Amino acid sequence: MPQVVTRLRLAVAVATVAIILVGCGALPSAPEPSRACAAGFEAFERDTLYFGRAIPAGGQVSDAQWTAFLDTVVTPAFPKGLTVIDAAGQWRGASGSVVREPSKLVVLLHPRSSKDDAAIAGIIGTYRQRFGQEAVLQERQSVCVRF
Repeated sequence: MPQVVTRLRLAVAVATVAIILVGCGALPSAPEPSRACAAGFEAFERDTLYFGRAIPAGGQVSDAQWTAFLDTVVTPAFPKGLTVIDAAGQWRGASGSVVREPSKLVVLLHPRSSKDDAAIAGIIGTYRQRFGQEAVLQERQSVCVRF
């Protein structure tokens, strides 16, 4: 009798896995960005970078320091344009404490490319190193744009 129960459990497990795999195969694949855009629009990526201005060791990234970072690091990487938004953010850091801080959001619209991906990684790395930041949040969405 125990062998029958074991075989029955095995059969149910195999059937469950088969059903799950068949269900996954039925899911629609993500559309190609270029096909998803209406006529007259181009497929782009929108990366929003969230830069906290509180310095963990004390103090805050000043307006002059932020402007210098923007002018020497961000703008050369995306010279065609970007948007900067002032914000008030909060997040729970590695210490477990909630950090509330003034923030800057940088919105970048660009065609998807490994060059731009590397530029964004460089921007994030430079900010983290220069201002002792634990993290810079990056949010990415595929969008359709028209200029």
